[in-house]
Amino acid sequence: MSGVSVKDTIARCKSEGRGVLVAYLPAGFPSVAESVDAAKAALEAGADILEFGVPYSDPVMDGVVIAEATQKALEAGFKLKDLFTAIADITSSTDKPVLVMTYWNPVVQYGVDRFAHDLKAAGGAGLITPDLIPDEAAEWMDAATRHGLENVFLAAPSSSDERLRRAAEQSHGFVYAVSTMGITGTRDDVDSAAKTLVERLYANDASEVCVGLGISSAEQVRDVVSFADGAIVGSALVRALADAGPSGVATLVAELRTGTPRA
Repeated sequence: MSGVSVKDTIARCKSEGRGVLVAYLPAGFPSVAESVDAAKAALEAGADILEFGVPYSDPVMDGVVIAEATQKALEAGFKLKDLFTAIADITSSTDKPVLVMTYWNPVVQYGVDRFAHDLKAAGGAGLITPDLIPDEAAEWMDAATRHGLENVFLAAPSSSDERLRRAAEQSHGFVYAVSTMGITGTRDDVDSAAKTLVERLYANDASEVCVGLGISSAEQVRDVVSFADGAIVGSALVRALADAGPSGVATLVAELRTGTPRA
């Protein structure tokens, strides 16, 4: 199917009076086929955007749940070429956007322009690059522009206003606001620094901001979409997949979705 862009998805949800729900799942876990089934289940259950993670051998930003899942995917034989086959399968049955979350090294090893070409050909919407900053991303941004892909950069509470402004200028789709310092994983509450960071991003000309790291409940989603455009949920969904398969992912997504309407 011809996919709707991330930016347009956020605009549509905003017009409906709700925030977007972004669901993160790792490609290849527990197998490529099951990761595709889980991704489809998440989107069918109400996730607005899929964030599909590339397994990597040195996941410096990932918490225990995601790191263990991606390691199992690698041990099961996941190869980068499997990513594009999986995305093509997912996008054949949905017009919702599929973003890829990947560390930069696999993209370089694969070939930057080749990666962009194959991602677009598979129906992907764009790339989230946690370890690539806008100042060093010219090659990727050129490739993304050539192939019509959106690129999402991260912003952290420790970022200077200048760095936030660069992330806002160069991100297409949304800026990924890291809700707290540290690594991924569920938390009982979303760090209060998240709201301050989002306010700073909007003040530095960001048009769309989604918040990730530590969000695991409908209540937390409701809290986040009261001050941001969307909430990103990862570790809780990966745990649901590990415990109960794609149906467990669908159940949790449906619950999380109840937190997206704005008061």
